[in-house]
Amino acid sequence: MADKSELLRTPAFKDLPDDQIAWFLSQCEEIKLEAGKTYSRQGDPADSMYVVLEGEMEGRGEFGGQTIAFAVAPGSVSGVLPFSRMTQFTVSMRAVTEGRVLRFPASHFPELIQKMPELTRRLVSLMADRIRETTRIEQQRERLASLGKLSAGLAHELNNPASAAKRAAGQLRDMLKKIKNASHELGRRDLTPAQKAEIEKLEASFTAPAEPPKDALAISDLEDEIDSLLRSHGQNDLWQLAADLARRNITPQALETLFATLEADTARAALLRIAASVEIFNLLTELENSTARISDLVRAIKEYTFMDQSPVQNVDIVKGLENTLTIMNYKLKHGVKVNRDYDKNPLLVNSFGSELNQVWTNIIDNAIDAMGGNGEIRIRAYREDDCAIVEIRDNGPGIPSDILPHIFDPFFTTKSVGEGTGLGLDTVQRIMKKHRGSVQVFSKPGDTCFQVRLPLAAKPA
Repeated sequence: MADKSELLRTPAFKDLPDDQIAWFLSQCEEIKLEAGKTYSRQGDPADSMYVVLEGEMEGRGEFGGQTIAFAVAPGSVSGVLPFSRMTQFTVSMRAVTEGRVLRFPASHFPELIQKMPELTRRLVSLMADRIRETTRIEQQRERLASLGKLSAGLAHELNNPASAAKRAAGQLRDMLKKIKNASHELGRRDLTPAQKAEIEKLEASFTAPAEPPKDALAISDLEDEIDSLLRSHGQNDLWQLAADLARRNITPQALETLFATLEADTARAALLRIAASVEIFNLLTELENSTARISDLVRAIKEYTFMDQSPVQNVDIVKGLENTLTIMNYKLKHGVKVNRDYDKNPLLVNSFGSELNQVWTNIIDNAIDAMGGNGEIRIRAYREDDCAIVEIRDNGPGIPSDILPHIFDPFFTTKSVGEGTGLGLDTVQRIMKKHRGSVQVFSKPGDTCFQVRLPLAAKPA
């Protein structure tokens, strides 16, 4: 049986009076550990506190779809503690080596609190430390999960324009070969200065910015007209040219000049050169648009994270909202419509900008999930006295009245296991308190509104 000296080596029991130690030992059951044996399982009733005297144990549990494991060394106190609300063990405990533990029944806690107040205080402090550590781990996991979702979405968003740019670059190489061959063909012909000028004039007009036809039917009709014109002049294999010119909104009348001033083979060579020029122009436009999209995303990422900027500064609320919407476009574009109503004057808040963006991300992400990825989000930002107000509404099913009072509680979630930690809105509330702001929620079927209130930055003198 364990003696006083062994128990006093445990930090929680250090320097406690002998009579209290004796009473505690009298209430305990000593258990000998066998290596590899499990002594409690996750989900079992939390009915005991354990003091590890010798040997080492391992705690292991499933949290949010992930397995967490930790070592329990000699001198540790584990299991349920006084004033804990735990009703079931959250981890399984297995002996790694042979050893000994003391088991103290939770049913004796009322007497323990009376007889050993100093030990009770230490155990409550130990429990508070565990809660803080558990919260820290969960918050870190929540941040990593959010970062993972954003990273996956951004990778997809960046991959689309990058792939388009790569494809356009490859096609551009082929078009340069075609325009080179067509130029050589025209160079072998004895063209007058007037004919050269006419070809260059047409080429310039065809590659100039033009308003495209308004619908696919108009493009198809125009393509048929151009194809008929080319066939009437013996050019039966230039159907692709007809499609390219139709997309550029080129009229058949513009091509008549070529056939009127050039003989058939020369006109064909000129058309091939012009077609290659038109395609190069289109590819360059696609490259420009794709790289601009990549640049916009990179800019949004830098502004969203406040990379290379002071952590605390006057932040434009509307700019932060727009950067968040850009970052989350991968979730919005599949069926969520966003309506904006922003104050015309800048709404500046002195804050940690990246943390505010985390607030917008958590609220908007919850709204998208609540609507099942299809619906409408309305964002309004306006000034009220000395505060900036941001309202984010969705037309989802609403939050049930029995759940509404708990949505800001740590670890409270209505999502399935592995889909949420219950810290998203808890994080929102903590960030609001840090910024001397507040967050409220109003909900009914078809209209849920999160209203964020933040003090505006003082105007410079």
